[in-house]
Amino acid sequence: MGLFETKLITSYEKVFYRISGMRTTTEYEIVEKDGKALITEYRMYCAKEGGMERRPERSAQCPNGEILQLFNDCQIIKWDGFHGKHPKNVRDGEMFTFTATVNDGMVIDAEGSENFPKHFREFRNEISRMLSEAKD
Repeated sequence: MGLFETKLITSYEKVFYRISGMRTTTEYEIVEKDGKALITEYRMYCAKEGGMERRPERSAQCPNGEILQLFNDCQIIKWDGFHGKHPKNVRDGEMFTFTATVNDGMVIDAEGSENFPKHFREFRNEISRMLSEAKD
């Protein structure tokens, strides 16, 4: 059992993850602001000048306790070091990168291609639900 597997997440500075497919790239940031979790979804667009432009699409806030509960329910601390290789004979799919700074400086890094850590889909679905239900 590794160091990260024995601990709960009790605080966070920033959580970032990116989902890339054939046609779209979406980024998500979760930061603590004024005692709440601020969740922002960004889309990447081709800029007129070339390159990519990052635009905020939607955002939501929730109590810190709620987001910490989600982190622990989904066991994101166990995702550290996950490297999900693309499954053989799968021609398409999504790639992801995930980085979280938690518990006063611990960094959790994970990445994969159509291969995700345990509970990633539940985490992603819950963040999407929070964003969908937010009042802009």
